[in-house]
Amino acid sequence: MKILVLSDSHSALSFMHRCIEAVKPDAIIHLGDYFDDGLTIKELFPGTALYQVPGNCDRYRCPPGQPEILVQPVCGVNLYMTHGHRHNVKLTLTSLLRDARASRVDAVLYGHTHQANCRREEDGLWILNPGSCGYFGGTVGLIETGDRRITACRILREEDLR
Repeated sequence: MKILVLSDSHSALSFMHRCIEAVKPDAIIHLGDYFDDGLTIKELFPGTALYQVPGNCDRYRCPPGQPEILVQPVCGVNLYMTHGHRHNVKLTLTSLLRDARASRVDAVLYGHTHQANCRREEDGLWILNPGSCGYFGGTVGLIETGDRRITACRILREEDLR
């Protein structure tokens, strides 16, 4: 199964739309900035599961009480999803990784920095920041799953969609 991970779209919907058309994901995750972009994507692709959390720019763009962190299974793997601003990810990933490990997840997903990052830690935890799908040509994350585990995790750019 395929999970497309988006963040920091900032109303730039065209790259997100192209990625969804090219990847044909089983689930889409939007990690905030702008929350309403995720709602638009849900309207355009109603048959695809959507999970989303608000970002630091979403105070007036999402329903009140929307959780800033989601920890739940998606396509058979357990994910920790957050925008990252509450964990100060622009300075360090220490508190984010501590919280993710305490949640016993397979991967931690965050945004906020606009810098794509995908790697696997020695303990097996995947760390994915899809970068920004709204700036500088755009990047997104792609997680592939099978048999209740992550089989691949990577960053996609415009040239990867061809």
